[in-house]
Amino acid sequence: MPIFLNDHSALRDDPDSEQIGLVILRPMSERRSSSRLIGLTGGIGTGKSRVAKLLEELGAAIECSDLIVRELQAPGGAGLLAIAEHFGNTYLTAAGELDRAKLGDLVFSDPEARQVLNGIIHPLVFGEFDRRIQRHRSAEVQVIVIDIPLLLEGKQAGRGSGALLPFDEIVLVYAREEQQLRRVMERDGLPEKDALARIRSQLSIEEKRALSDVIIDNSVDWEKTDRQVRELYETWLNASPTSSPH
Repeated sequence: MPIFLNDHSALRDDPDSEQIGLVILRPMSERRSSSRLIGLTGGIGTGKSRVAKLLEELGAAIECSDLIVRELQAPGGAGLLAIAEHFGNTYLTAAGELDRAKLGDLVFSDPEARQVLNGIIHPLVFGEFDRRIQRHRSAEVQVIVIDIPLLLEGKQAGRGSGALLPFDEIVLVYAREEQQLRRVMERDGLPEKDALARIRSQLSIEEKRALSDVIIDNSVDWEKTDRQVRELYETWLNASPTSSPH
C-alpha cells in the first residue's frame, strides 16, 4: 500500500526506516491537460532505466535526455554543428563524429568550457523535449515521462530541462548508496573507489529523495518495484485533468 504524506519530514528525519513501498511525498496534482507530464530521475545504479522500460510497456511515452543528446551530437545534428563551430573541428574524429573522450577531457578540466558546452546543449535539448511533448499531447497520450538522470541537479541550479519543464510530478527511483555501490561495481566491473566517485559526482540519493514528489523504492527486489510502478501508473491514469495550472 502507498504511504500518503503531506510532506517529506518523516523520510528525511529517518533515512534508516525499513518501510518499503511506493511513497507519495506530496499530494498528487491534477493533470494540467489531457496528458500528465512526469519527470523521472534516479541515481547511478538505482534502476531508473528498468522502471522507464516498464512504464513504456504500460503505455507511457518515454523521452530520454541521454538519447536526445546523442541524437543532437550525431553527424549532422544541431548540437555537433554548434560544438564544432565553437570548439573547432579538432573535437571531431576523422569520420566527422564527436570525439567524446577529447571533449570530455576538456570540459572536465575547464569549468568555463563546460559552461559553454552546457549553454549550447541545454537549449537544444529543451527545444527537442518541448516538440516531442507537444506531439504526444496531440496524439492524446495520457502519461508522458521525461527521463533525465540529472533532473534534480538541474532544477536545483535553475538550468536545463529539469528546471524549465512544467512537471506534474518528479519521481525518484530509489536505492540506498551501499546498494548503488554494489550494483555499479558488479555492472561496470569498477573498483569500489571509482564506483563511489561516480555515484558521488551527483547529489546524494538522500538529497534527491528530499527534493522529489514520489519515491519508487527499488531497494529490495524487482517484484516489489514492479508492483509500485503499476500502482503509480494507475494513479496517474485516474487523476482528473484541470484547466488551471498547479
